[in-house]
Amino acid sequence: MPTVFTRIISGELPGTFVHRDELCVAFMSINPLAPGHTLVVPIDEVDHWVDLSVELAAHLFAVAHRIGRAQQQAFVCDRIGLIIAGYEVPHTHLHVIPTRHMGHLNFANAAASVSPDDLRAAADAIIAALGEG
Repeated sequence: MPTVFTRIISGELPGTFVHRDELCVAFMSINPLAPGHTLVVPIDEVDHWVDLSVELAAHLFAVAHRIGRAQQQAFVCDRIGLIIAGYEVPHTHLHVIPTRHMGHLNFANAAASVSPDDLRAAADAIIAALGEG
């Protein structure tokens, strides 16, 4: 059975994308820890990040780095947090989060819901900072 992320990647479920290439995608979290919270997800379903090939792991981190730089331009933040938890969905994903304080890195503080318009606005800001808009 495909993961929810595979279903988003394939277009079966909606996603607000900011990046797509042959190896991974990046889309907005629907339960963000802070505005602009983005998930970098390999297209192939790999449950645990340590099971990624070294090459794919390096690619995911390079994309996360690029997204993080764009977030620095697009949002008021002090740091860009990066978390790989792996408990919510059995499909590797990197959380890239613009932060102003440590509370932005606590999953207990995740938004219960965010409007599609707010997700699109955050995505548009990232895309513009990436120069892909």
